[in-house]
Amino acid sequence: MAKRTHIAIVGAGIFVKTQYIPRLSEISDLVSVKYLWSRSEESAGSAVEVARKNFPEVECKWGDAGLNDIMQDSSITAVAVVLAGQFQVDISLRLLKAGKHVIQDIVEAEKALLDYKIFCADSPSAPYWAVAENYRFEPGFTEGRKLVEELGDLMSVQVIVEGSMNSSNPYFSSSWRRNFTGGFILDMGVHMIAGLRLQLAGELSSVSAFTSHVDKNLPPPDTISSTFKLENGCPGTFVMVVSSSSPKIFWRVVGLNGAVQIERGNVNGQHGYVVRKVNADGQSKEAFYPFSGVTDELKMFLHNVNSEVSPKLNPQAYAYESQFKYEYSTFRQVGMLV
Repeated sequence: MAKRTHIAIVGAGIFVKTQYIPRLSEISDLVSVKYLWSRSEESAGSAVEVARKNFPEVECKWGDAGLNDIMQDSSITAVAVVLAGQFQVDISLRLLKAGKHVIQDIVEAEKALLDYKIFCADSPSAPYWAVAENYRFEPGFTEGRKLVEELGDLMSVQVIVEGSMNSSNPYFSSSWRRNFTGGFILDMGVHMIAGLRLQLAGELSSVSAFTSHVDKNLPPPDTISSTFKLENGCPGTFVMVVSSSSPKIFWRVVGLNGAVQIERGNVNGQHGYVVRKVNADGQSKEAFYPFSGVTDELKMFLHNVNSEVSPKLNPQAYAYESQFKYEYSTFRQVGMLV
């Protein structure tokens, strides 16, 4: 059996409890969670209670003293930073400077990249900084990309996101998303752009958008309707409603040889994506792919800590997605191009 990698989790919120801890437990032959940190003892303790079911050795850490303990522990080679957007970058940079490999979700990507390059200076021995974007690892999107390549010249692209961010959603009351530039549009939309980019052979070259604020229970903006153009000239549309009474999410690509659609769904109690291809002759095929992106992403991170870096976890790729969604949510004038 391979030696397990000892890691710490910095953060104790919803995503840690419902995703990171359960997904890490699925690969406990590869990883051991030694510490779980939060800013307060109470918050860290609540997450430790969840983690101890699968990682009985996990210790509770909190505050500056706890973070210093993690940075000074030579047995900890990697840290998962799962914090509110306002705090992620500074803490991640502190951990990187302490020599820890880091995986995190990044919102202030451009500033973080600059700071990282300043102290790492492209050194081959620099700690590994990975960007958490599980959509890049979802098998439904991987299969969709292969099918899109069979479509020939592309004619149109659609992304429709009708979300379910209402009072029954555990993230609805998240304070940092309500006090963050771009709000739920940025936090949710960056994943949708990641899914879009994975489907397409080229990058986006321009975008224009309308945004509005309709549901006063949500921070502005809560809707966006936009058009974009790919570098190859293919046009597309991106429409997002943060909270809809009839949730629906799909990506659709139309080409000369047919169409491919990836739609979020539930089959036999499993959440995932239905991938459907329709050929030019009307023949079609479809398959269902359960969610596994977070697990596969964490496995890749652990692999990369001990070997070569995957481009799927590249900070610069995330910077592109984050910046594009930031521009979507902040430019409100009709026809403004970015």
